[in-house]
Amino acid sequence: MNILGIIPARYASTRFPGKPLVDIAGKSMIQRVYEQAKKCDQLAEVIVATDDERIYKHVHDFGGSAIITSPDHQSGTDRCAEVALKHPQYEVIINIQGDEPYIDPEQISKLASCFQNADTQIATLIKKVNTEQELFNTNSPKVVINKLSEAVYFSRSPLPHIRGQEQTDWLKHYTYFKHIGIYGYRADILQQITKLPVSPLEKAENLEQLRWIENDYRIKVAETELETYAIDTPEDLEKLTK
Repeated sequence: MNILGIIPARYASTRFPGKPLVDIAGKSMIQRVYEQAKKCDQLAEVIVATDDERIYKHVHDFGGSAIITSPDHQSGTDRCAEVALKHPQYEVIINIQGDEPYIDPEQISKLASCFQNADTQIATLIKKVNTEQELFNTNSPKVVINKLSEAVYFSRSPLPHIRGQEQTDWLKHYTYFKHIGIYGYRADILQQITKLPVSPLEKAENLEQLRWIENDYRIKVAETELETYAIDTPEDLEKLTK
């Protein structure tokens, strides 16, 4: 099975402009993500997808592979779809977050393994929630899953609601999972989902994966015990590098 890893990277982040090029202990963030992804032996190739010439040039300067994509894309998923069209030899596309400089290659491998099942359309990772802070953090989406290890729903709120119990005790009564934001897609499914209109649930939660669920696409989940550390703001970077 041929698998392509794509790292979407945009320069014009509202909360952290120029984030992919920020220096982390002598290497840029995008270089660190790229080098971690290249360690995954299940990926035949890794490409940075960007709409910015500075990022494009920087990736080539450190010996990586990059493609300039349209500036009009609304999400990393859309950027991945454009690159995938130019590489029709790949059956599966892995969308690797460009703001996780220390992503573990094992997580990419775990996600890729979901596609050994021919029925898998889309796949992502989940991790058990261990603290109240995680459970009630609206920036950390939670995932409800079924017995087939498929996502039923994603929410910024903790779901399900444990009736008759104090919120401080919810973790004692149910195993909650948070979403780890790395995705894999069958190549044909990726092209289909990027043509879907924005859905009501997606608007409500501001989570694009709800658009796919509303349109009857199945999202396989695999559980990881490894943590990820995304950098959304300069403050996040300061905490990570302390």
